[in-house]
Amino acid sequence: MVKIRRVGGALVAVIVGVALVALALLLLVAGRPKIPDRLAGAAVVVQAPESRSPAEAFPPTVPWPAARAEELSRRLDAVPGVAAAVPDRVFYVQALVDGRPPPVEGQRQDTYQGHGWSSARLGGLALVAGAPPRGPGEVVVDRALGLRPGSSVKLLMATGPVQYTVTGLVDTPGYLVADEVAAELAPGVRAIGLVLEPGADAGAVTAGARAVVGSDGVVLSGDGRGALEPGDDARARWIGMQVLTGVSVLSGFVTVFVVASTFAFTVAQRRRELGLLRAIGATPRQVRRMVYGEALAVGGAGAVLGVLVGAAAAPVVGRLLVSAGLEPATYEVRYRGLPFLAGLVLGPVVALVGAWSAARRAARVRPLEALREAAVEQRPMGRLRWICGGALMALGIALAVGTATADDAQDGASYALYSAMALVTGMVALAPAAVPPIVRLMRLPLRRGGGAVGLLVRQGALTASRRTASTAAPVLLTVAFAVLVAGMVQTTTAAYAAGRAADVDAGEVLVPDRTPGLSDAAVAGVPGAAMLPTTVFAPDEGSGLAMRSWSALGVDPAAFIRADRGARVIAGSLAELRGEDSVVVSESAHRAVGDTYPMVFADGERVPLRVVAVVADRSVRADVLLDRATVRRHDRSALTSAVYLPSGESVDVPAGVGARAIGLSTWAAEADSSEDRLVWLFTLMLIAVSAGYGAIAVANTLLMAAQGRAADLRVMRLAGATRRQVAGYVAAESALVVLIGAVLGGVVAFGALVSIRAGLSQQVGATVALVVPWSVVGGVVGLCLVLALLAGVLPTRRMLRERAIRMPA
Repeated sequence: MVKIRRVGGALVAVIVGVALVALALLLLVAGRPKIPDRLAGAAVVVQAPESRSPAEAFPPTVPWPAARAEELSRRLDAVPGVAAAVPDRVFYVQALVDGRPPPVEGQRQDTYQGHGWSSARLGGLALVAGAPPRGPGEVVVDRALGLRPGSSVKLLMATGPVQYTVTGLVDTPGYLVADEVAAELAPGVRAIGLVLEPGADAGAVTAGARAVVGSDGVVLSGDGRGALEPGDDARARWIGMQVLTGVSVLSGFVTVFVVASTFAFTVAQRRRELGLLRAIGATPRQVRRMVYGEALAVGGAGAVLGVLVGAAAAPVVGRLLVSAGLEPATYEVRYRGLPFLAGLVLGPVVALVGAWSAARRAARVRPLEALREAAVEQRPMGRLRWICGGALMALGIALAVGTATADDAQDGASYALYSAMALVTGMVALAPAAVPPIVRLMRLPLRRGGGAVGLLVRQGALTASRRTASTAAPVLLTVAFAVLVAGMVQTTTAAYAAGRAADVDAGEVLVPDRTPGLSDAAVAGVPGAAMLPTTVFAPDEGSGLAMRSWSALGVDPAAFIRADRGARVIAGSLAELRGEDSVVVSESAHRAVGDTYPMVFADGERVPLRVVAVVADRSVRADVLLDRATVRRHDRSALTSAVYLPSGESVDVPAGVGARAIGLSTWAAEADSSEDRLVWLFTLMLIAVSAGYGAIAVANTLLMAAQGRAADLRVMRLAGATRRQVAGYVAAESALVVLIGAVLGGVVAFGALVSIRAGLSQQVGATVALVVPWSVVGGVVGLCLVLALLAGVLPTRRMLRERAIRMPA
């Protein structure tokens, strides 16, 4: 019969672990791409050809030029069963409310997008008031803006504010203009929606559309239309998947860790009981099976309860992820059978894996252990423990070296986490050997301030170093992961901000305010280097891809040369970037100065460009540099990301254009503020998981330790110790355990952080300061200390209420 008192911590850990994994799997299954609302009425959609990019998880499609889009629309319109083939054009637009644009932060991407009126058929939209737009200067808007048909509204576009008249209202975000106006603002087309005739066979229409399009596009139907979801939604969904995957992996790892420490502690306390079983004839195999049976019972019960908890929490957590920006606004939880089945299997498997080492140790207990009176550990460190601990430490150090020498930030972060896992596990294995040196370092403080209590605490830790190490292991795990993850994120954020500031020669930076970018009106007449980003597409023979997407910046070459300090020119000259037929490419484009490089722009036009310079990869903030006029000509919705203002220059920002001037250091810190916020949320979730498990493990191991020390405490009372002295002894012992765990965890975390700092210094080419998250260190260690004191002192006080002369059998 399994005693809950013995394995309560392991049971709680399995419940929490299975609940988190089942919850994460439910949310992952629900995180499938959703069909955009504006295309939901089109049963079949033809998408422009796909592109590939090693650096971009969601590269955009290669747009068709206006002539090709019109030709495809005419041919698709002739497919039997098609009522209309409608090109969906997309361009940037924002209404100015009370003279300023509404903030885009936290808003859906279609909130600041415009389309042609014909696109309303693709989403089944209907006017709730007014009439459709019929010419230039007319627009249909979302009635949530509070406007009425006939009223005037100023719309902020890529060129600047433009006056429009509201002709109608719809009940959805976005803006609808006349088709000829949309064709002028967005000549390139990336999707053509097919509205079917009543009773038409979608499968037959799909086949007919594929015959028309051939290799010049992708025909989507059914759930496949989810590939058309906005890029921001796809990116948010991908980030959410990374968060859930990280939480699942960490939950599984820590659950095994807590179960292992619980069963190891239980076996250590039951050596006499196990020795008695061996003495009456139990074989090592039977003892091992008994421990596995207890683990299986704990895992099975924990799996059932964990799955129920995970299922109940999924909708609530799903809404929180949407609120935090880790999932798109269209996200909703759907229940599937696979996550429940995985959770039910995971519980027993995790429990058995965690109990493996304890079962082996239990099987090695000799019959004479039943007769042993002394509690002194004969061999705190066995041969296998030395070998495994040493191997894991060596692996962790090797991974730390990989972190320090990694050229890619993502690879460095992965190496750092794997290094921490290996170092934590190795340090736990070697902890019994590390306990005596740490305790001896504390000899003077314990001797001066502790008297007899200090002596008992010190000698008890030295005598039972394995028990002390087992009790300190949860603190080690909690401190190591919390400090490492928080320190890694803060050090990385500070390093990249410093790198950005070092690469730019400017006093202030003009940045967007409540808009996704700066319009031409906002940057007109502003001195400095303006960055106009866009995406271009070109053949990439080097990697064998048909078309590769490249990030591009439209710049004035003279201003860019003065402002950018990071560009490393390998061949040619940036000053030659003149005219609409020139281009500067990165080294990975495999082009030489003088080569002709054909590129496809946002309007779908294919333009041959002459390579005038080649720069080192990642030395500028784009793959390609173009003349600003070239970008504006081919991408009429491109918005300037920033303008680097020369030192000493001041600028008066006009009202209503969505711009503000900030200091260089502020810009460097805020440049990736949205991504940094999501990363920090991810970090807090990981810290919460590790700290939560640490709390469970700390409380569980110390409660079990207090129950196993009842006889010792009563002997102290018989020897004349007061209740206050006994409680002080337990509190001091608990504090020493937390100190040992914090020291060992800090060694692991700080060692990994030093290697991360070295890797970042190599990447940004400057000295990177190590940011130590002292608030996290203090919070985590304080939490462990409070829980340790409560878990140690409260049971002791209950036991001391009994008469001191009462001795256990």
